[in-house]
Amino acid sequence: MKTDVTFPSAGLKLAGHLYTPDSESGGPRPAVVVGHPGSGVKEQTAGLYARRLAEQGFVTLAFDAAYQGESEGTPRGLEDPAHRVEDVKAAVSFLTTCDDVDPDRIGALGICASGGYVLSAAATDHRIKAVAAVSAVDIARQFRLGADGAQDPTVIQGMLGAAAAARTAEARGDGVQTFQLFPDTAEQARALGGRHGFEGFEYYCTDRAQHPRSAKFLTWSSVDRLVSFDAFRFVDLIAPRSLLMIVGSQAVTSWMALEAFQNARSPKELHWIEGASHVDLYDKEQYVSPAVSKLSGFFEAHLSKAK
Repeated sequence: MKTDVTFPSAGLKLAGHLYTPDSESGGPRPAVVVGHPGSGVKEQTAGLYARRLAEQGFVTLAFDAAYQGESEGTPRGLEDPAHRVEDVKAAVSFLTTCDDVDPDRIGALGICASGGYVLSAAATDHRIKAVAAVSAVDIARQFRLGADGAQDPTVIQGMLGAAAAARTAEARGDGVQTFQLFPDTAEQARALGGRHGFEGFEYYCTDRAQHPRSAKFLTWSSVDRLVSFDAFRFVDLIAPRSLLMIVGSQAVTSWMALEAFQNARSPKELHWIEGASHVDLYDKEQYVSPAVSKLSGFFEAHLSKAK
């Protein structure tokens, strides 16, 4: 069963979908917060994973980040990493108030950018008893170094220059300054970003998974906030709680998940989905099903009553 819910995060009202298993329960259930990728919304891959995990017996919560989707916050399209981390913690707080949730058995799952955000949130929030990530990236590293880690340093310097100019323009009354996230055509996406760029365009900008509330632009003021963030800085603090990272063997972004995994302390597990790219794990059944199976077993083991 899916229910529309709202909950506060640092003064803003966030919109979420609460998924509850249809089967009978002998008491409060384990629960999992599910964060969406950068530019995504709860109706896309976060909702898919939340629904699939609910089918396995977990209460799950997929939600829109502040400034995005159906959640409150202006300017629209702001990607504020500090607030994104706070959103995860706020979602945990909401779950602790639900009668059918055991507050001592709450986990977190992040996908893409949220894979980094949940690591940061879990590092300092002991209410998160187990944490998992699918196609995890640190969005700050992606901006600084590119999806493949090989971006020319002049690119981010140019973006920081544009962000500074945008802040000046806004101070002078020119309104919120934004930049487009996706090219106009699939051909442009492939030319600019290769397979990874094309797959992102296909997911967000075609009938495959596009959604009217999915972000197609970000504010320029997001850039300097993002670049100075580090999602992996305190990943070692997650231990002794368990960490699972699920990565596609063909994902150009896999180097970031590997870096986080190497910096984490045990107990930890890195699980590869053979043949999957970064975006394949968003919605393609042949890759999502084994990922959900692995996640279900992980959360069942580490959110058990014995824990």
